Amino acid sequence: MAHENEWYYCLKHHRVEPWDGCRAADRLGPYPDKETAEHALEIARQRTEAADEYDES
Repeated sequence: MAHENEWYYCLKHHRVEPWDGCRAADRLGPYPDKETAEHALEIARQRTEAADEYDES
């Protein structure tokens, strides 16, 4: 199983799902485990803030 350890956060349904979930355009990931995928929105926010700070420097 090539995708057995991939988890995604679905932006459409607001839930964590395995590889065979919704289409890629509707989700964030992959994440290495379900717990990390549960924090996908926070991770994305932190990455965006870091990129913005980098762009401003």
